[in-house]
Amino acid sequence: NYWGYSTVGFNAPKAGYAAAGAQGGQVDEFKQLVMDLHKAGIQVVLDVVFNHTAEGGEDGPTLSFRGIDNRVFYMLLPDGSYANYTGCGNTVNCNHPVVRTFIRNALAYWAAEFHVDGFRFDLASVMARDSDGTPLADPPLIEELAHAPV
Repeated sequence: NYWGYSTVGFNAPKAGYAAAGAQGGQVDEFKQLVMDLHKAGIQVVLDVVFNHTAEGGEDGPTLSFRGIDNRVFYMLLPDGSYANYTGCGNTVNCNHPVVRTFIRNALAYWAAEFHVDGFRFDLASVMARDSDGTPLADPPLIEELAHAPV
């Protein structure tokens, strides 16, 4: 969407935010931006979206997770439809072990490759739900991130 909150490329800066016209130019431009901000004494906190994707609900396109392993990556209701705790048509199954690893790896990549200093999680409450949508007292993903070196 316009704001970049319907994620498909979790490890790539959104090209529409960049001035660069060349394919992949947004990567170099973002790296330079972070370096320049750091030189000015400004830390960079990246706004990330791991709660839903651009695939939407049942009628949405297959772009990534749906085609890889729908039942692992998304919270599904007993009838197979998508749980929609995000208001965006689907909800990522953040506390599944495979998805937790994906999220941790993505965050580590942004920190190592782009040198961002922190993260702001869109609709972070989704990260505290079980695969059936139940809020968890001790969500595994939150516990892992609390102890991650990122």
